[in-house]
Amino acid sequence: MSQIQNNIWALPRLSLRWWPVFQRNWLVWKKLAIPSLVGNIAEPLMWLVAFGYGLGALVGQVELSGEQVPYILFLASGSICMSAMNAATFEALYSAFSRMHVQKTWDGIMNAPVRLDDVVLAEMLWAAFKALFSVTAILVVMMALGISHSWKLLVAWPVLLGVGITFSCMALIFNALAKGYDFFTYYFTLFLTPMMFLSGIFFPREQLPGFVRVVADWLPLSVAVDLVRPMFLDRWPDEPVRLVLVLAGFAGVSFWVALALTRKRFRS
Repeated sequence: MSQIQNNIWALPRLSLRWWPVFQRNWLVWKKLAIPSLVGNIAEPLMWLVAFGYGLGALVGQVELSGEQVPYILFLASGSICMSAMNAATFEALYSAFSRMHVQKTWDGIMNAPVRLDDVVLAEMLWAAFKALFSVTAILVVMMALGISHSWKLLVAWPVLLGVGITFSCMALIFNALAKGYDFFTYYFTLFLTPMMFLSGIFFPREQLPGFVRVVADWLPLSVAVDLVRPMFLDRWPDEPVRLVLVLAGFAGVSFWVALALTRKRFRS
């Protein structure tokens, strides 16, 4: 395929031609928007109600940086990051794989003057947009329930977009490697699920053993939680520049690796 660069590790060659690909995904998604949103929103809200109100009644409050915080607020500020992660991941894995491998939509798109690099960029941004759409609806419900009314949540909104971008980039690596849908089980079982329990979503990371805590602090989901949780508490995160740079580093490296592996897949 002439559009695939000989050097798969070359820097991305991007243009505005990603936009029609993004629009195409949007037009298709609109036909199934309601069931898609229900699937992305219902599960995190059930987690919030079951654990936030149920377990929260037993736990009461948790200590966070010397401050007593209601457990439902602690859980909500972490689960919103988990929701962004899951929504972006599912879209960049199952839906993107269907378009790339099963339906051969990418092949059809690249018959037009559109590079593979632009297609991958469009898929990444589309997955991040879907994650943002989902977390926006969840944020509205959380505010309606009175969990938090901090105006700083307006700043958390673009941060959650960054979380969606990061995890969509990471998921596209496994999308490029997958031979079938079953392959994604490894990614969820060996990476996402352990990270979900180690990143301070359900309990403070201070309770983890020393070595595990050091590793957990640098996980991308932990970084996202450290950025977003303080805004739910109406304060700014500690070391925001470092946290943003770490998250951006995960996204940038992951996108480069995902693009290289996708180029290799289409060249073979």
